[in-house]
Amino acid sequence: MKFLTAEWRKLIMANYLVEPELLLPYLPAGTELDYWNGKLHLSLVGFMFLNTKVLGLPIPFHRNFEELNLRFYVKYQHEGEWRRGVVFIKEIVPKMMITLVANTLYGEHYETLKTDHSIITEKDRLKVEYHIQKNKIWHKIKAEAINKPLSIEVGSEVEFITEHFWGYTKLNENKTAQYEVGHPTWDFYAVDKFEVEGDFSAIYGDQFNFMNQTPDSVFLAEGSEIFVMKGATVKI
Repeated sequence: MKFLTAEWRKLIMANYLVEPELLLPYLPAGTELDYWNGKLHLSLVGFMFLNTKVLGLPIPFHRNFEELNLRFYVKYQHEGEWRRGVVFIKEIVPKMMITLVANTLYGEHYETLKTDHSIITEKDRLKVEYHIQKNKIWHKIKAEAINKPLSIEVGSEVEFITEHFWGYTKLNENKTAQYEVGHPTWDFYAVDKFEVEGDFSAIYGDQFNFMNQTPDSVFLAEGSEIFVMKGATVKI
């Protein structure tokens, strides 16, 4: 059953190469770290949540908002096939009700903070920013790209980052929440400028202070309509 439908648009994906020791404390039971060409990615993602509906119904004042999340990539074997998924370390939204529902129903790690954004489309340029305010300080990610959508190549790093269709959450050492996410393959834009302002370790923890430096790669995806299925619990 589709629990949520929406559009995810203009996704900035700033990717950092990390060691497994950083992520193992967050690894849900039954899942394994998912590598791309022997590399382990941690992604800071900012995007617009638009036209949001829960069980087919729009919720007043909760349809359009920003989300910024910190995530990494896993795989889970189900009936002999690998499901490639995402684990969210923390997700930031400006709506308390979104936080309450996601944390209660999916066991996620949402936090409600003030957010803002800026999207400027010019003839040849696309400029996108996402902002989080914590302790009266604004923290920002900014990306600029050539305003020409590109197709994602099979086997590319962009495909790896964008084509994970399951969410997994660590509930305890023996129990994991899982849910399916669906969307078509996205177009993306070639980012040629990226900036970080503020200190994202103040939001995600001191162990992530390296995120204030230049990431190893940055993508700007166009996004699309998406759906999130009702979640389930896996016992290991």
